[in-house]
Amino acid sequence: MKHKLQQKMIDILARCMDMTIATTRSDGSPQATVVSFVHDGLLLYFGCGAGSQKAMNISRDPRVSVAMTAPYENWLEINGLSMAATAREVVLPSELTEIGRMMVQRFPQISAIQPSEAAPVKLFRVRPTIISVLDYSLGFGHTDLVKIGADDIAETLDSMRHHWLVGTSATS
Repeated sequence: MKHKLQQKMIDILARCMDMTIATTRSDGSPQATVVSFVHDGLLLYFGCGAGSQKAMNISRDPRVSVAMTAPYENWLEINGLSMAATAREVVLPSELTEIGRMMVQRFPQISAIQPSEAAPVKLFRVRPTIISVLDYSLGFGHTDLVKIGADDIAETLDSMRHHWLVGTSATS
């Protein structure tokens, strides 16, 4: 059952281009922002302005919530994910290069942005710990709640090509 749900999660991630990420401000109030993302298995990656509120919130408290819904035409087709996760800034050059490649592949328009036009950005890795899988085709409001462990992350990585993640805090 868990592998079937893992595949459903990955399918939903592939169909979604944007996610809402919620962080916590310094005063404890929530901040939710829509960002585009890429993913490798169940690991999500996004970029934001280096000096943005979101980046500052994550540097202070890496706990985040993420929500996304795949495109649908009627309520009986709704599929989405809601997750508790941790976000960490990506700093390894090899990982930054791979994330950049994935972003250009998924969002080719990035290539048209001139370096002089781009503001400084930070890239973040979002590692889910609990995922609620929403699937209305199984009944109105149907969800499956799945705790995500390091093995679950490792199983879903694209052929384990990201060797720097296996056995690190990214998967645990």
